[in-house]
Amino acid sequence: MPVLDAVRSRLNRELFARVAGENGPAARERIHGTPGPRWFAPGSPIRRVHGDVSMYVGGLRALLLQSLHPLAMAAVAGHSGFRGDPWGRLARTSTFLAETTFGTVEHAEQAVAKVRGVHQRVRGHAPDGRPYHASDPHLLTWVHVAEIDSFLRAHQRYGRSPLGPAESDEYVAQTAQVARRLGAVQVPETTAELAEIVEAYRPELASTAAARETTRFLLLQPPVPWVARAPYTLLACAAVGLLPEWAHRMLQVPYLPPVEATVGRAGGHAVMSGLRWITAG
Repeated sequence: MPVLDAVRSRLNRELFARVAGENGPAARERIHGTPGPRWFAPGSPIRRVHGDVSMYVGGLRALLLQSLHPLAMAAVAGHSGFRGDPWGRLARTSTFLAETTFGTVEHAEQAVAKVRGVHQRVRGHAPDGRPYHASDPHLLTWVHVAEIDSFLRAHQRYGRSPLGPAESDEYVAQTAQVARRLGAVQVPETTAELAEIVEAYRPELASTAAARETTRFLLLQPPVPWVARAPYTLLACAAVGLLPEWAHRMLQVPYLPPVEATVGRAGGHAVMSGLRWITAG
C-alpha cells in the first residue's frame, strides 16, 4: 500500500540517519558503490552477520560486556564522548564496520589506519590509578572478543539466517583479520577459542561504578525519542538476555531465565521483525 510504503520509507530514513549520521547516505554510496576488490566475498559469514539487523542487539550487548573491563571503560568514559554524543559514536562505529566488511580494500585499510591513529592518542589513568592506552594489544583483544562474541550470539538467536558450526568458525576467523590490523594479538580463530579467551579475561573484569552507571544509561536512560522507547526496551531486554550469568551479577541487572526464555525472546524477535520491515532487509 502506498501509505505503508511512505511510512516505511520515512522510518527507514530516520533510523539510518540515527545509526549512520548525517554523512550516512554519502558513506553508503562510497562503501557499496565503489568498484574494486574487497577483503570479504559476498555471502561470506562476516557479511551475513554484519549486514543483519540483529547487530542492534549484538552492539548493545557488546557495550555492556566491554564496560566490565576497568581500563576499557576508563578509555571510553574519558575519550569517546559516549554520553555527550552517543549517536556520533554509534555512527563512527557503524561506518567502520561497514567499511571493513563491505568496502574496498583501499577504503578498509584507510578506516583501520584512521582508528589506529585515534587509538594512539587515547591514553590516561583509570580511577584506580592504573594507566591505559587504547593501542594496548591486550586491551584491543578484549574489545574485539566482547564485540565478536556479542555479534555472533545475537545473530544466532535473532538473525535471519543463523550460521552453521563451520560458518561460525569462519566468521570468527574473518573478524580476526580486522582485529590484527588494528593491533590486537592472540585473537581467536574459532568459536571454541573465542569462548576460551572471553573466559580468560574474567579475572580482569570488575563491577565498577562506571560500568554500572553505563548500564543504567544504556538501559534506563537511552538517548532515544520517547516514541522509540518501547521498541528500544525490547531490544535492550534481548541484549541483556544474551549476557552470561556472571555479567548480570556484575552489572547488577535483574535476570529471570524463565521470563527471558519466553517474554524476552518473543519481544526480541518482535523488534527484529519490525526493524526488518523498516529496512526491508
